[in-house]
Amino acid sequence: MDSALFETYAGLEGRQLVEPVLRDFAGRTAVVSSFGAESAVLLHMVASVDRATPVIFLDTGKHFWETLSYRAKLIDRLGLTALRIVSPDEAHLAAEDPDGALHSRNADACCRIRKTIPLQKALAGFDAVISGRKRYHGAARATLDFLSISDGRLKVEPLAGFSALDIQGYMATHGLPPHPLTGIGYYSIGCEPCTAPGGTAAQPRAGRWAGTSKTECGIHWSHNGRAISQPARN
Repeated sequence: MDSALFETYAGLEGRQLVEPVLRDFAGRTAVVSSFGAESAVLLHMVASVDRATPVIFLDTGKHFWETLSYRAKLIDRLGLTALRIVSPDEAHLAAEDPDGALHSRNADACCRIRKTIPLQKALAGFDAVISGRKRYHGAARATLDFLSISDGRLKVEPLAGFSALDIQGYMATHGLPPHPLTGIGYYSIGCEPCTAPGGTAAQPRAGRWAGTSKTECGIHWSHNGRAISQPARN
């Protein structure tokens, strides 16, 4: 990866970072989106630059129906034309989760076969990936860099420095529709069995894997199971 790019992108965030990345990595960039509580902000930024940017959605088979409905609504509202719905391998499910209840026995293993492995395959051929993580979500995300390298691929976090108020303000300014579950107390939304109402604007992920020490599904780790390895200069 050309280190000069890091200097080029230094100090950029939000749409100002999305635009040059999509330009410099034209046809080689994918966006990963959960279509969750705050997903509309990043997707709006991407759509405003290039609506044909591939958007990868991991269909775990465990999502709230409201999330699938919201996905359709946002795709239509933003005019995104390259949604890629990625599902887990049926052989993996048959071997490791035949009863569909692996999440209750080993949540990490469930995430691995339903999210991590499918995403690794889906990102083959892409040199850059954009996601919507933010520092204010805390835990491993508290020290998030705008740019890093993971498995030889540029990892871009345009919203890393955004606060809850920034997200709310952006959605209001651009008239973006909220996820239907946010109105009934869900601040962060993942798979239905592992997501409960709860959290606060300051700590939105409190409802994810509630009652356990688990805070991440693992899709933002490198292939060797470690965190993003090479933080770039901001």
